Amino acid sequence: MRKPVLSRGEDKVITPGLPHQNNLQQVGYKLLSMLSFKGRKAEEVSRVLVFACLWNDSVESKSKGYNVSPQTVRNYVEEQGTEVIEKLLESMRRISMEILKGVKEVDISIDWTTKTWYGKPVEGLGSSAKGNSWNYATAITKYQNMVLLLAFVPQVNGMSKDEIVKFLMEQIVGMGLKVGLVTLDAGFYTVEVLKFISQFKFVIGVPVGDVKIYEEFDGEYTTNSKRHKKEE
Repeated sequence: MRKPVLSRGEDKVITPGLPHQNNLQQVGYKLLSMLSFKGRKAEEVSRVLVFACLWNDSVESKSKGYNVSPQTVRNYVEEQGTEVIEKLLESMRRISMEILKGVKEVDISIDWTTKTWYGKPVEGLGSSAKGNSWNYATAITKYQNMVLLLAFVPQVNGMSKDEIVKFLMEQIVGMGLKVGLVTLDAGFYTVEVLKFISQFKFVIGVPVGDVKIYEEFDGEYTTNSKRHKKEE
């Protein structure tokens, strides 16, 4: 089977668990060893998914090189995808724990990611005006120039923003780590999230646009013009 070849000048990345610097092809083979699809076409499906992601290509395009139909790939993902992804993320989290052995406190970044596709909907996943979407959240830290996964919510449908943040933080605390600084993107900008993370040092993105008052906070609120108290 022909292996993908990197073109000159492509970026290299560091993969936890491997002793040296690796190119994208080596990262791909590391990921393949961590996927756990089952079935007659499991290996081919895994290769299509991994290399389509790494080379920013489509399932339709990559499946031609691995003797498997795009629909077979989709069937495997629909039937086993959630379980496989959770196992993969848990494996990555164990690697992070091993690397952070002896570390007591970490600064973390919490992110919400939406992936949209235009095929048929998948039960349990969300949708948006642009198509069907898979929404997930992660908490990561940076240590010795490596980005390490600490916590994840593989599917956030039906969860409020503060529930997501609390669930991620519980996973990190459960690893025996103390959280220093928390950085969140603007998607988490809600009063309930602010109330929860106020116990930590935090940085949160503010959505761009008009400032509107949804709920008073600590007896004061802010408009575009000046600060007001309740009685004003």
